[in-house]
Amino acid sequence: MGTAQRHEAPEDEGAARSTVRWAQGPPDREIPVREPAERASGEQQRAQYRPLWVEEPARRYRMPDPVRTAAVRAVLITAVMLIQAVVAFLCTVAGSWVAFPMVISGVASTVVATWAAVDVWVTRQVWRQRNGVVSQPSSTARALRRERRAGRRRERAALREQERIRRRGGSGQLSHS
Repeated sequence: MGTAQRHEAPEDEGAARSTVRWAQGPPDREIPVREPAERASGEQQRAQYRPLWVEEPARRYRMPDPVRTAAVRAVLITAVMLIQAVVAFLCTVAGSWVAFPMVISGVASTVVATWAAVDVWVTRQVWRQRNGVVSQPSSTARALRRERRAGRRRERAALREQERIRRRGGSGQLSHS
């Protein structure tokens, strides 16, 4: 096959994985790229192959670790459930004595697979609630945080001013009477 050219995602974008874009042409061909002047020369007969694909930064962010773990667990449980369902069906068609226990375990695994799917959703919601959502410039949360920070700055400035007045020996009064 051909060679692949890797481009890492920029650090500031936070993209942890890359998508693949096919470079000029169908993916199943390795066509040598030669300049017309190279065709005549003997030493430059080596073909320069263009890469089959170029990886680009992903447009979506990577899932958080707890959510990804729950999703993998759900996929594995669902796979086991589907295998049990196929085995139960085949045992039922064959008239085997194992059919009844397999059907019972298939029903139980369906309940577990449903729980696993709900677990992914709940884990995602909990992660979002604990770690916040991505603020956008028009976000209400961002404006509230900005106001709270400004209030804390004003309080600190007032405390510093009071300390400065006390250090000068004043009693905090503007005039001595």
